[in-house]
Amino acid sequence: MKKVKPVLPAAIFAGAIAVLVAAVAGQRSARQSDPDAARSHIGGELPALGRATGWLNSPPLTPAGLRGKVVLVDFWTYSCINWRRTLPFVRAWAAKYKDQGLVVIGVHSPEFDFEKDPDNVRQAAQSMGIDYPVAVDGGLEIWRAFKNDYWPALYFIDAQGHVRHHQFGEGGYDQAETMIQRLLAESEGRSIAHDLVTVDARGVEAAADLGSLKSPETYVGYDRAENFVSRDGTILDKPHTYVLPSRLWLNHWALSGAWTVGKQAIALNSAGGRIVYRFHARDLHLIMGSIGRGKSPRFRVLIDGRAPGAAHGVDVDDQGNGMVEESRLYQLIRQPQPIADRQFEIEFLESGVEVFSFTFG
Repeated sequence: MKKVKPVLPAAIFAGAIAVLVAAVAGQRSARQSDPDAARSHIGGELPALGRATGWLNSPPLTPAGLRGKVVLVDFWTYSCINWRRTLPFVRAWAAKYKDQGLVVIGVHSPEFDFEKDPDNVRQAAQSMGIDYPVAVDGGLEIWRAFKNDYWPALYFIDAQGHVRHHQFGEGGYDQAETMIQRLLAESEGRSIAHDLVTVDARGVEAAADLGSLKSPETYVGYDRAENFVSRDGTILDKPHTYVLPSRLWLNHWALSGAWTVGKQAIALNSAGGRIVYRFHARDLHLIMGSIGRGKSPRFRVLIDGRAPGAAHGVDVDDQGNGMVEESRLYQLIRQPQPIADRQFEIEFLESGVEVFSFTFG
């Protein structure tokens, strides 16, 4: 994958307000190349799927075997919050239109190294209720065949195997479902009911509070990190004891304690390490994992120096207590109104933790 600095790649959202938010919040992308590149597939044929490194919920699928079916290809990586908030709709479409000729194929194209582990992908798919076919794209071969740049990305293929439409980013769900209905109607030669799905998205999958979102996705590994303000700056690939600054400005962050800052993640070397971030959003998530099998390091979260109480996320209690049980996205804060600049702090009570990025919603 091409590594990109700065971290804010081009985002394409449905509607003007979503475009505005994308400029603030960013959207995860493996590369920042020509935004029109994927358009070259419109009218072209469904690229081959044979280079998948594995399949979940299905034997291997091929373009020839899918002829006569309408296909929706959904690119995802399981720690991506932008994709996670689209999943309730993709699941609903897969269930609603399965018997009408739609095949949904999730293509899992990893961003972080831990997402390349097929066991991790299998566990994530099961925990998220994904029962449609998934092509495990560990080498990003399918990603490259589509000339794709985005998580999430939807590609709509008609019954003759031609790519008819694509859609990048969150939002535009009515438009996407209308396209599914249109392609199914063409395929079946009959009308398809025009009612649209409704979803009850909760927890991590709930739609972002766009009106309050003023913090961007922030990577902490030095390859794409920004706005890091601990004293002494970043010491690359070596253990170092970091000290917090006297003050944090909005969307700046810092470390305290013994950490090693790596290219993709930061690793805690001894208990008591802290990360502090000043943010403005309803939700705060942290992508992190434990180092070493069988370890579940404990942590404690504070917001403005206090236990989060009613502002706690699904992965901590109201006192801010939680554990890092596997490598994934953790929702640590979901605060009620009013939303304002807040100071987030997480202290790890044991070592053996690696942290990859903050995301917000």
